[in-house]
Amino acid sequence: MAWLYLLLAICSEVVATTALKACDGFSKLWPSLIVVIGYVAAFYFLSLAVRVIPLAYAYAIWCGLGIILIACTGWIFYQEAISWSSALGMLLILGGVVLLKVGNAA
Repeated sequence: MAWLYLLLAICSEVVATTALKACDGFSKLWPSLIVVIGYVAAFYFLSLAVRVIPLAYAYAIWCGLGIILIACTGWIFYQEAISWSSALGMLLILGGVVLLKVGNAA
């Protein structure tokens, strides 16, 4: 169940961060509400996940996957470019997340 909570934390953080650009400095109500609710949900689910998953692993996975997913949503929704070096960096982050999970299982 802890891994589901971590996944929900990651998804909530990605939704909130994606809406952060749309809220225009918290001047637009609905995107601003999505930001606040999303971040509250993200930290709530992260707090549930770290009951079981070691904090270092949970936070590293949360950050790493969040970075990759935010870059992808920025590319999809805001037409932000992803350079080859950025893509390589994200691939390395993904490799680090996989190593953390494999190392944690061992």
